[in-house]
Amino acid sequence: MKIIVSLLILALLFAPSLAVSEAQDSLLLPTEKHLRNLKQLTFGGENAEAYFSSDGKQLILQSTRDDLGCDQIYTMNVDGSNVKMISNGEGRTTCSYFYPGGKRILYSSTHLGDKKCPPKPDFSKGYVWAVYPTFDIFTAKPDGSDLKQLTNTPGYDAETTITLDGKKLVFTSMRDGDLDIYSMDADGKNVRRLTNELGYDGGPFWSYDGKQIVYRAHHPKTDQQKADYTDLLKQNLIRPTVLEIWVMNADGSNKRQVTSNGKANFGPYFFPDGKRIIFASNMDDPRGRNFDLYKINVDGTGLERITFHETFDGFPMFSPDGKKLVFASNRNAKSQGETNVFIADWVE
Repeated sequence: MKIIVSLLILALLFAPSLAVSEAQDSLLLPTEKHLRNLKQLTFGGENAEAYFSSDGKQLILQSTRDDLGCDQIYTMNVDGSNVKMISNGEGRTTCSYFYPGGKRILYSSTHLGDKKCPPKPDFSKGYVWAVYPTFDIFTAKPDGSDLKQLTNTPGYDAETTITLDGKKLVFTSMRDGDLDIYSMDADGKNVRRLTNELGYDGGPFWSYDGKQIVYRAHHPKTDQQKADYTDLLKQNLIRPTVLEIWVMNADGSNKRQVTSNGKANFGPYFFPDGKRIIFASNMDDPRGRNFDLYKINVDGTGLERITFHETFDGFPMFSPDGKKLVFASNRNAKSQGETNVFIADWVE
């Protein structure tokens, strides 16, 4: 579902090409001081949610390219070489991730519900995301073989990530009637609900030590907001115009709100030190269409903007050693809506 965030946002964006100079970091702006040696890894299509393997040598991502009608899962080396489609080409896929050690991967797919791409959301209801109820979580070998189903409950199951020790998964599910965050063992057993507030809780990522979870959330407050949320949810839709970043302990305790800007904040990921978070937000665009990367302390202090491009930047993830950052961007796009994966050295 995370890529749904990107694709629907990107449909609203105008993605002009960035003239390439002869400078070493021609893809970077002078204000982007925390990034160095930026390299574009994909060229064409809609590519996003690229996440590192535990050894930092590979990336797993979702992409709509060539003749595909919707996203499928790919792997590639961190230099952009050896691109391979590893999902089965059926349904829509999302939220892929490597198990530590690289022996298995996971992703969510709708293919058991229908081998065709699911319909796009109904925008007559405004700017909404589709929460496809046929999404389930699967695991497979790195080449896509030996596909096994981890979830089989009715309703949406997606947005899954893994602790660095490979023991626990965290994911978003509608199995209990609302969009909440759950944890489970790496084999799908011992499912535990971590959030209970009315509203959307999703996009969870573990801290490096596995003790904290960062996520995005929208908790409607007024009766009208609650009615709008529940009415859309019955239609497997949500309205994502306000999402805040939250942090909680691995067992769901000590929930605390990190951002409070009333904008669409998403794609949070911990720094290796567990004290800071990098995320995407449209907080500095009055129109709400352009997203950039920001960093913030877990207590909500120390907000700093990282990217300043006039187009979309999102889905950031640090390498296991914290030395590199991978993210998706519209920068250097050759056509409107094109999204590519970029990697850079991180500069403190």
